[in-house]
Amino acid sequence: MRKKLTNFALTVFSVFVFPVLAFAQEQASTSAKGLDQQINDAFQPIADWWEGLVLTPVAGIPIVVIILVAGAGFFTLVFGFINIRKFPLALNVVRGKYDDIEEGGAPVTSKSVPTVEGDIPDTIRQEGVEGEVSHFQALATAVSGTVGLGNIAGVAVAIAAGGPGATFWMIVCGLLGMSTKFVECTLGVKYRDIGSDGTVYGGPMYYLSKGFAEKGLGVVGKVFAVVMALLLIGASFGGGNMFQSNQATVQITSMTGLQGGAIKTIIGIIIAVLVGIVIIGGIKRIASVTEKVVPFMAVIYIVAALIIIISNITFVDDAIGLIISGAFTPEAGFGGLLGVLIVGFQRAAFSNEAGAGSASIAHSAVNTRFPASEGIVALLEPFIDTVVICTMTALVIIMFNSSGAFPYGDVESSKVLIDGVRVGGVDLTSTAFDSVLPGFRYILTVAIILFAFSTMISWSYYGLQGWKYLFGRSKASDLTFKFLFLICVVIGAAATLDAVIKFSDAMILALVFPNMIGLIFLFPKVREELNKYLGAIKNNEEAAESE
Repeated sequence: MRKKLTNFALTVFSVFVFPVLAFAQEQASTSAKGLDQQINDAFQPIADWWEGLVLTPVAGIPIVVIILVAGAGFFTLVFGFINIRKFPLALNVVRGKYDDIEEGGAPVTSKSVPTVEGDIPDTIRQEGVEGEVSHFQALATAVSGTVGLGNIAGVAVAIAAGGPGATFWMIVCGLLGMSTKFVECTLGVKYRDIGSDGTVYGGPMYYLSKGFAEKGLGVVGKVFAVVMALLLIGASFGGGNMFQSNQATVQITSMTGLQGGAIKTIIGIIIAVLVGIVIIGGIKRIASVTEKVVPFMAVIYIVAALIIIISNITFVDDAIGLIISGAFTPEAGFGGLLGVLIVGFQRAAFSNEAGAGSASIAHSAVNTRFPASEGIVALLEPFIDTVVICTMTALVIIMFNSSGAFPYGDVESSKVLIDGVRVGGVDLTSTAFDSVLPGFRYILTVAIILFAFSTMISWSYYGLQGWKYLFGRSKASDLTFKFLFLICVVIGAAATLDAVIKFSDAMILALVFPNMIGLIFLFPKVREELNKYLGAIKNNEEAAESE
């Protein structure tokens, strides 16, 4: 039945949506101002207002950045620098060293549990009574939702605007964000809902509503949970979908030279079909894909960056020196130390999303009965995303600029002038890579497409959880969201709705407000769970020694 519904949805999608979008593109190309541009112009004031609200400055610093950094610093201190102390433990948990004490119960088989929406017969036997995916799969799914264009384009923007010193503050923010991820992902597992069929429903909606109810603030928790769900849906359609498909399409058309609305629409449909094949399978199929795609694309990118770094090995110490000195003696004209710090923190926050609560949705699906075990695993996420990948991107760009190809500190445009052409974001990173590895821009295009693809499938799961929280867990609700999500993939690729995407992308940062309030209120529960887990590990090791 599910297969028939899936085929029907895809048929309707291809038969009806393609002609409509193709017609819209044709009208746009034959008129002075296309339909997408008219929508964009009408929505621009709303988008500007929303972004201004989310990024409201206090003493010159966006309030959302203050909340993120203050909260991350608080959790780092309260938990005794858990981001550093428990890093080795996190690696051991991911590689399965403590699986025997974390399993929720005896494994079940496809014969003992009926197949339901999202289940794959070949993987259902791996399920216990407490979760759907492994620690590594949960981590890969969450990382795929954060590792993306922020690591490629965002770093370039940060360096162009704030100089090499912005990299230092990105690293600091990433290290602090590890503690926040630990807290929110522990809560995500603790307060998740698990259906009788093993399907997991988790995320900030659940720990806000349940956690606040335990403190006698049920109404407040419900309000926060509904707000989180709405923001998640908006963020999944915009920043987690349309923006990704748009940028992937731009890269494809730029590389191939193919242009035109019809071409973009076709590319969008192809991407939508590929995304649909994955997301209609549910979290286990998403996890099975991300656990392969994420390491693959990360290895490609990191290896290329290492080749460039090694080929410029004599300049590594100079680059590191620029990063450290630039953090405290910023480039003239940018506005001083505070300006560089803001750029670094803000770009890191955009990149790893620590404090937004979105990653706790993916981590909540893990198969364990100790919530803190997944919190420990989650602290690796900002390290991989910001400390490793973002830093490598920064080193490549700084090395590229060792000959003075462009001046730092162009905060107005966040772009730089190279050979008479202004470039920024992806183009700047691509130029830096190409300077040592000619033709790498084509490989980078593939990486960008994979980044965009993995981000879309992860954010489809985040948005779906918000959708089901508001509209129920029926098959109709599930398919409705996925159908709308796939339509947005095509719209994002074919249209130029910058203001709409800008508005929905700001929703990702808006998630910080209700989520961080919840984390501050509920962190004592995290301490309890951490003690339980560490106690279980200690008992297990003592038992092993006595045998």
